[in-house]
Amino acid sequence: MRVLILRIFVYLYLSAGVWSVHQIQWLPCYFIDERLYLNKDNHTETRVIPREAILQFGQKGDAPVNPNAITFLVIRSKLDLLQYVEGVEAEQLKCELHRYSTEGGYVRWPVLGAHEYNHWFTCILRHSRGLFTITSFLRRPFDQPPPGRPDYHKWPPIPNREVLTTTVAMVIKTQTPSVKARLKFQQKLHCQFDVDHKGAKVTVEWHKQHHGERTKLFSYNRRTGQTQGSGVGLRAFAAGDASYTLASTMISSEGTYICSVSVNPLFGRVDINLQIEEPPHVSLNVGPSLSLVEGNKRKIVCGANSYYPRDVEIIWYEQDPVMLDAPHPRSLENVFLSYHKENRDMTFSLSGFFYLQASLRDSGKRFTCSVSHQSLKVPITKSFTLIVEEPTNWMLYLAVGSVMILLLYVKRRYLHSAWRTLAGKAI
Repeated sequence: MRVLILRIFVYLYLSAGVWSVHQIQWLPCYFIDERLYLNKDNHTETRVIPREAILQFGQKGDAPVNPNAITFLVIRSKLDLLQYVEGVEAEQLKCELHRYSTEGGYVRWPVLGAHEYNHWFTCILRHSRGLFTITSFLRRPFDQPPPGRPDYHKWPPIPNREVLTTTVAMVIKTQTPSVKARLKFQQKLHCQFDVDHKGAKVTVEWHKQHHGERTKLFSYNRRTGQTQGSGVGLRAFAAGDASYTLASTMISSEGTYICSVSVNPLFGRVDINLQIEEPPHVSLNVGPSLSLVEGNKRKIVCGANSYYPRDVEIIWYEQDPVMLDAPHPRSLENVFLSYHKENRDMTFSLSGFFYLQASLRDSGKRFTCSVSHQSLKVPITKSFTLIVEEPTNWMLYLAVGSVMILLLYVKRRYLHSAWRTLAGKAI
């Protein structure tokens, strides 16, 4: 019943008008709670409990906008979480909250008025159309001493109407959570971060993960000044820019790129999925028009070359512009496909072909090859027009030629005989 009331409340609030970032006072969230328990084999297991919650922005002591929900009240600090979603409508944001364990590492967070021990939560904001992902750490000061073991063993229960007053301690954002790139292009993978105090001993690392293999690409430790790898401009670190640049993309560049930022005892990351998409180059083995003599046969080939990934579709169509009752192209059924060929650069090639038997009734028809691939918004098409000529009557030409030769021969014999006769009379 409470969940239903909360959803109705959210719907009414959103329906009240346009809800821009400048009007955001709260966001509906899913709080993914966790509880540890011992199973029948006396082993510790974790139970995941999805709960309805509110992420509310305001001042300490503000009344919750929904008293029946768990409220994470984010009060003003150096970091303003809303500035990272500036210009975005609130209804486009997906909010998710989690408890965060420091795995037994307890340090005083170096800000004014901080306690020795804190309860930590992560807040993940995602754009509904994949424009960005933001991971932030919410700190809730706790005046009790740290537990003697990892905090997840003694996480306090959170009642449904609890108000948790927090501040934003660290933020990591990427504007490229999912990237589709072409081959041999420079590609920038965005990652930015900020911490709520100056001089934070930040460590930034980039890893690539693909097919179960994890590779370190870059690391930088602000405390020691040590750097490993390349691809990140250190000059931009002062502004919190830890973006990674691929100089020239290859098929092997595909994978999940992980930008991680750690400030003891926090460790946060954003994942970026990079996918290579190279469109096919389409060609025909004939020109815009093809002339054939009736009865002749020709192999017609449509080639799709140097594309990635492998899946591609080649369809041949024919259309007779003279036939008014059949204005739409008709797909050919006698089309054959070659085997996929893998090129040296790991792209693929495929051809679709058919054998065309020339017939006078097909003269003027237009044949079109259509190639579809996930890298294309619309298929690539290549066409040619068939022109069929009547066969030449060689027997007739041969007979006429023979008669002409015979006539020439007779004429020459006659002239030769006449010349001899005239010459005899002259003597």
